[in-house]
Amino acid sequence: MAGGSLAFKLWIGVCALLFVNCHCFYLPGVAPEDFLMGDELKVKVNKLTSTKTQLPYSYYSLPYCPPKHIVDSAENLGEVLRGDRIENSPYVFKMREPQMCKILCRITLDAKTAKEFKEKIDDEYRVNMILDNLPLVFPIPRLDQENSIVYQHGFHVGLRGQYAGSKEQKHFIHNHLAFTVKFHKDAQTDSARIVGFEVKPFRLSSMIFCYFDEIWVKLMFEMMVYSFMLKPSCFDEFSVKHEFEETPQEVEVNKDIIFTYDVEFQESDVKWASRWDSYLLMADDQIHWFSIVNSLMIVLFLSGMVAMIMLRTLYRDISKYNQLETQEEAQEETGWKLVHGDVFRPPSNSDLLCVYVGTGVQFLG
Repeated sequence: MAGGSLAFKLWIGVCALLFVNCHCFYLPGVAPEDFLMGDELKVKVNKLTSTKTQLPYSYYSLPYCPPKHIVDSAENLGEVLRGDRIENSPYVFKMREPQMCKILCRITLDAKTAKEFKEKIDDEYRVNMILDNLPLVFPIPRLDQENSIVYQHGFHVGLRGQYAGSKEQKHFIHNHLAFTVKFHKDAQTDSARIVGFEVKPFRLSSMIFCYFDEIWVKLMFEMMVYSFMLKPSCFDEFSVKHEFEETPQEVEVNKDIIFTYDVEFQESDVKWASRWDSYLLMADDQIHWFSIVNSLMIVLFLSGMVAMIMLRTLYRDISKYNQLETQEEAQEETGWKLVHGDVFRPPSNSDLLCVYVGTGVQFLG
């Protein structure tokens, strides 16, 4: 027991040294980061996921607007085990500086890209983003409770719907994103910490802007802002009011799509230490029955194979030993009978073995 106590004290000492020296020990997402007004906020994109299928895709597997150079971010162990693919994005935020009608790019869909978008929309894929280690969420008001919302991870690539008076199903893409960045400001300094990252996606038709360059598109967007008094998002009230009356952005071959976004900053009373509490109110998870049944079938199949092999081996050995008992000549025992009693024999220096095993488990942990 003295050896175990010494090993435990050494382990506690190593942990204390690691935690005291903050320069050599850091857990990603644990240390807060302060931002001043105008500081650049790096928005990263993650994999495309779906509660309907089991296969994730990279964000840039779809023809979304890419940056000049796509760089993979360094991932921690948890992100690697989840299969995340975190990469940089062309979204540029400035801390506490709202932006309206920012244009990312304009693309023209060909047969291949239109098919890819339609497949992802049919499979209900969602786009995931990250800001200051916070995943992007989509707030959904609860119908049973007033002034209460739940959150959904990411936003859907698009939706299926139909025009008024038509029964034909169409695919519509979310090409305008209204971001809301919530921050908690320090009372003594001008710095702030990010405590929330939300989005409201919209489907806005780019048909009337297809033949203009980006400068004219921006001017047209600004005219719409002042005409409809849409604040803080360019298309917030406009999209809600005319989403099914006007033509939303449809996914079809040879269609032009303009990707735009807004950024709004809201001061919040939520402190940095409690910013993950809202993520506990998630109502979008779905039970993957296919995955559960598939895992159970594999476990049962492998267990049956192992049991069959063991039974055949034991049956052959038992038959062999029964034959030996009938013979007059004594023969040397072989097989599992030689070691059937070894499990009850204690090893030598068992206390030292326990200390070594315990210390190894602690270091592995």
